[in-house]
Amino acid sequence: MEPDSIAMICILAVLVLCSAFFSATETAFTSLNRIRMRAKADGGDLRAERVLQLSEDYDNLISTVLVGNNIVNILAATLSTVLFVQGLQLRNGAALSTVVMTVVVLIFGEVAPKTMAKETAESFSMFSAPLLRVLMVLLKPVTALLALIQKALKHFIHPKDEGITEEELVTMVEQAETEGGLDRHESELIRSAIEFGDMEVQEILTPRVDIVAVEDTDTMEEVAQAFAESGYSRLPVYHGDMDDIVGVIHEKDFHAARYRGQADLAAITAPVLYTTGNTKISDLLRVLQRKKAHMVVVVDEYGGTEGLCTLEDIVEELVGEIWDEHDEVIEEFKKQPDGSYLIACHAALTDLYDLFALKGDCEANTVSGWVMEQIGRVPEEGDRFQSDGLDVTVTRVDHRRVLEIKVIVLPEEEKEE
Repeated sequence: MEPDSIAMICILAVLVLCSAFFSATETAFTSLNRIRMRAKADGGDLRAERVLQLSEDYDNLISTVLVGNNIVNILAATLSTVLFVQGLQLRNGAALSTVVMTVVVLIFGEVAPKTMAKETAESFSMFSAPLLRVLMVLLKPVTALLALIQKALKHFIHPKDEGITEEELVTMVEQAETEGGLDRHESELIRSAIEFGDMEVQEILTPRVDIVAVEDTDTMEEVAQAFAESGYSRLPVYHGDMDDIVGVIHEKDFHAARYRGQADLAAITAPVLYTTGNTKISDLLRVLQRKKAHMVVVVDEYGGTEGLCTLEDIVEELVGEIWDEHDEVIEEFKKQPDGSYLIACHAALTDLYDLFALKGDCEANTVSGWVMEQIGRVPEEGDRFQSDGLDVTVTRVDHRRVLEIKVIVLPEEEKEE
């Protein structure tokens, strides 16, 4: 083999390496985790800082990479043709050159380097950043021309500017959890924060029938008994009936007044806030913070009392259930040895949907409302129905309220029937 042919082969090898470098760089900067890179840069890593600076000028970066990659690939194809036709003097040299270089560039210049760069995106981007900065300066005239062409094309193309949707943000959080960037608790906290702004007061309130309240004519002993039996630190005060809640008594104020011998409830009754069921809990949280209040009365469209909502109810939607030493821990979903579930009907309907991976469409907020909608009347103990692949039996009823149901997941063949 002549020295010229050997030199051309060496040059071809260098050009393929350059092609691999450009391909890997493109993939690395496309795949790198910018949040992780920002954390490294904030920790004093200068290489990570350079990578972030380059990624912020992404259009110029990608233009440089594409121009460089095309230059080396065209040079490699041209030199390969010269080598096969003139250097090696092979029959059908041009055709052989095309086949060989296509395979070589595809494997060693595209697939292999891109695969490796995707797995090591952060480290490779930091490795390639210094050389890439030099190339961006050298190829500036070409990339500037491409930028002008790109700018001209934008006059004819009007892309729809869409921000990140809530669903896309949740998907990003799930992907971060899958890849190990977030643990389960962190991802649940972020998802709760994302969904927090959409929730309404009616989804988390304590319904009227569960409210523990005192009347403004009650004696101090009766109020003390209500505090002792309920374990609550605040009790609403009503006048006449529950539709006319006039204030709230704090346990600390009550015991202080009782210690001083006071018997007038009105003197220790603080004003109460009112809201509607369709108020966003994010808005209500700001109101409670501004008013320095912990409780709000929820009224219905007729002005009657629909329920109560507390600051703790709102915070629990972000961080999960908050239990203190006086709370009775109630397990809402209890799995039985036979695979069925006993479900407390005050549980949120969304929790039932999540547990059984359902996509139901019901206007109710609780399991109790869902059961009543399915049966179509006031449920009785022993009532049974099937819905969304579940076999449901009412197991406990108190007057007109459903307290508990038993749920069995139907086999696939029965679901299809």
